[in-house]
Amino acid sequence: MDAVFKALADPTRRRLLDSLNLRGGQSLRELCAESGMTRQAVTKHLAVLEAAGLVTTVWRGREKLHYLNAAPIDEIGERWINRYHRRQVLALGDLKNALEDNAMTKPEFVYVTHIKTTPEELWQALTDPAFTRRYWGVEFESDWTKGAPMVWRERGAETRDPEQVVLVSDPYRRLAYTWHTFTAEWAKGGDVPEETLKAYAAEPRTHVTFDIEPTASAVKLTVTHGGFEPGSEILKGISNGWPVIISSLKTLLESGEPLS
Repeated sequence: MDAVFKALADPTRRRLLDSLNLRGGQSLRELCAESGMTRQAVTKHLAVLEAAGLVTTVWRGREKLHYLNAAPIDEIGERWINRYHRRQVLALGDLKNALEDNAMTKPEFVYVTHIKTTPEELWQALTDPAFTRRYWGVEFESDWTKGAPMVWRERGAETRDPEQVVLVSDPYRRLAYTWHTFTAEWAKGGDVPEETLKAYAAEPRTHVTFDIEPTASAVKLTVTHGGFEPGSEILKGISNGWPVIISSLKTLLESGEPLS
């Protein structure tokens, strides 16, 4: 947490975060052009932000793309806002919301967190309905092999579709699948307005990937949700939803109880 506060203390680094908040997935070249700084200066600041977990990167071919990661801001919120509820730190809450409110111009949503667990336990938490029910409210029916169909059960609604399938299944390392179909039953169960359902249903199907990487003292989980059109309403929705889901997953694995 000290590294996060140190990274945020520098105005130049805050401007880089603002830039990534407005447009995620920028290359080093793009960040240099927008900031007016040299490649060496931007690289130095990005290294501090990456070390603090505020920026994560994804390789696309030979190009390294940078994304803002809201997970450390979530942890600040849990430690200093939710626990004490002091007015003096409400500014941190504003910062948290601003960083999570990712702009709709980026091609995908990327979220990184570290969980004190094992790759095996994390894989089980991502696939076992007994776990997903507790922190997500969703149950999956699948044999979790590549190409296998997936049935989603959420708030009394069951979603089936031939295109709801497992894309990648590499136990304890990587899991990927297509996102669910937006049906009237799903919308009714979640009190989703009709206009929102129509907007979601009109967009192409998206996909989510979970990368699991053991570290010295924890497991690094990277959630990448992609396949969005520019101005996607689904991207807006999942950008607010994933931080809550992953925070609840982390809390469940580390404490035995999900977020209330």
